[in-house]
Order: sequence, then structure tokens, then C-alpha cells
Amino acid sequence: MAKRDFYEVLGVKKDADASAVKSAYRKLAMKYHPDRNPDDDKAEDKFREATEAYDVLKDDQKRAAYDQFGHAAFDGQGGGGGAGGFGGGGGGFSDIFDEMFSEFMGGRRGRGGRGGQQSRKGADLRYDLEINLEQAFDGDTQKISIPVPATCDTCEGSGAAKGSKPVTCNACGGHGKVRAQQGFFSVERTCPSCQGQGETISKPCSSCGGQGRIQKNKSLNVNIPKGVDTGTRIRLSGEGEAGLRGGPAGDLYIFINVRDHSLFIREGNNLFMTMPVPMTKAILGGTVDIPNLDGKMARITLDEGTQSGHRLRLRGKGMPGLQGRGRGDMYVDIQVETPINLTKRQKELLKEFESAGKNQNPESDSFVKRIKKMFGEN
Repeated sequence: MAKRDFYEVLGVKKDADASAVKSAYRKLAMKYHPDRNPDDDKAEDKFREATEAYDVLKDDQKRAAYDQFGHAAFDGQGGGGGAGGFGGGGGGFSDIFDEMFSEFMGGRRGRGGRGGQQSRKGADLRYDLEINLEQAFDGDTQKISIPVPATCDTCEGSGAAKGSKPVTCNACGGHGKVRAQQGFFSVERTCPSCQGQGETISKPCSSCGGQGRIQKNKSLNVNIPKGVDTGTRIRLSGEGEAGLRGGPAGDLYIFINVRDHSLFIREGNNLFMTMPVPMTKAILGGTVDIPNLDGKMARITLDEGTQSGHRLRLRGKGMPGLQGRGRGDMYVDIQVETPINLTKRQKELLKEFESAGKNQNPESDSFVKRIKKMFGEN
């Protein structure tokens, strides 16, 4: 595919001065920079195209060659700088890159226009907290203790020993990066002297070794809201790892895991329970008390002849929704229990009951009839 005219790419006239060219490129670079358009291939292509055009038009000699011969002037030289070409001399792309980077970082690159990250935000941390179903039902406050890099009290996060302070790195001039010239291109790398900080510490703090933070056990109270479930995430802002050399702390994320309960099975905000009842209660009917997570008993009534597998629904007796969004229901599955260890007299009574009754077991009688029909018996 043929390349577009470089003046057209930047949207400037052929007689535009260096300031207009730079201003036009800066607007395009800010708009299409990959950091502002993640996973957008079209934006990345436009950024590369604009960078290549600017790399040529900002340089008087390359611009004159382009004006005379067009793109053919750079055949065999790879054209302009592409997205990785950070300009040739002073000013140019490197200055624009510094401005852009400063905006991306929200002005956190240090004072005095330095490019090094004198302070760096701490990492976010994760803590897995296990609770029981009652705590998820009522809400709770849990005290936790976590090992976390915290700001050094001795140097107050600066990393320098008392009476001294970090100084500007001589190798990079405080930018945190050094440039190596390669033909038309200039490649930026992290400064090996200050590791990108832009500053060096001649007298490191004895407590933290110049890091500005030390390992501590931090105790925190975690408020667990009603209705949490396994996988619920609670964010504690600023309670993560301390920033490097006085930078802001990261966040702490509490991941909730609710243990299985001995009576209830939870599905969303609904609770399910299997309730065994004596055979006599199922036959004659009556009331049964059902436990609830709020510590109270709920009373239900069984009809005469209640069968195993019969399900009862108790509206509003399930789990509370997060942020007070209603309540789930409780479902009780009846399981009729067959008595064991019968006395001789009980067995005699059951035999009398069996011989005296007819049409009292319709489901089993119907099942026997279907079996006989299957084998052609009357």
C-alpha cells in the first residue's frame, strides 16, 4: 500500500514552519498514542504513520530531500523513525514524548521537569478471607494481620540517611533514561545508574537500605457487609504496598470465601435444606420447627400423607442481598424417615395396619400394576 504524503498525514501545508509541524504532530501523537488506545491496531498504525512523517519533516535536511524526491529519498533507509524512533537531536520528538509522558502519569514524574520516577506507586495486594455462612448472613467485622512493605519511619520514605537526601543522577541528568544514537534514530533505555529513578542516594538509610520502605505486619479491621458470597471482592484503598521513596500506596483487595454449612446449601440468595421428619408425622400431619440463620425458628405445617421429596418454600427467609437488595427464599425438602429398632409390639401393630388398610399407598400400588402389565399379567 502506497504511503500517504507526509504533509497530508500531519495535516499541514508544505510551507508550514517547524513550530506548526511540531504542534500538528503533538496533537496526533496525543490522540493516537498506544497508551491511550490499548488493543487498537488502527490507532497504533496512525501513530506510527504520524511519527514517521514528523521524523522527516522536523529535520531540515531530511525535509529538503523529501520535498525534492518524495518517499524515494528514503528508500533503503526505512523511511522515518516509526513508532520507535525517538527523534534525532535536541527538541523534536524527545521533548514531545516527555510532555506526553508527563500527562499520562498525571504529573507524577517529579519536580523540575525531570523524567525519572522519583516516587512510584506501591503494588496492589490480595488477601483471602474465609468466613462462615452466619457471618455472611449478618455481616461482621474481622481483624486481619498482613505482612506488607510500609513506609520507613527512619527516613520517612526518602531512602536517604538522616541529614542527607537523594541527588540528581549524573548519568541521565534526572530523566531516568539515557539515549543512544543509532544513525537517524535515538533509542531510549532505563538509566543503569539510578535504575530509572532519576536520583541516586549516596548515603542510604540504614533501616531500609535506600528503598524507603520496610516489611511490617499491618493490622486492619475489615467490614464484611451482609449478603457477601464466595468471590466477593472488598477494596481497601491505600492499604496495599507502600510506594517506593514516598510514592502513594497501592490498594488491598479482600477476596471472600464462604465455608460450606452443615445444614444449608446456598444458591445465590436462596437457601436449601433437607428436613428429616418421622414417618408418623408425615402420615398424620403436624407442625415442624425449621432453624434459620437469624437464630430464630420458623414453624411449618405438614399435611397428612406428606411424601418424601415434597418441597416447601419460605419466602424471605433466605440470604440478604448485598447493599440491602431484598432477601432470598428458603426451600425445605421433606425426607420421611423410616423407623428402625422396632419393638415386637410395634411390629405387630404395623402388620395389623397393613392388613386392615386398602388404597393407602396409591403410588406403590400403581407401580406394581405397571410392572404386571409390562409382563402381561392381569
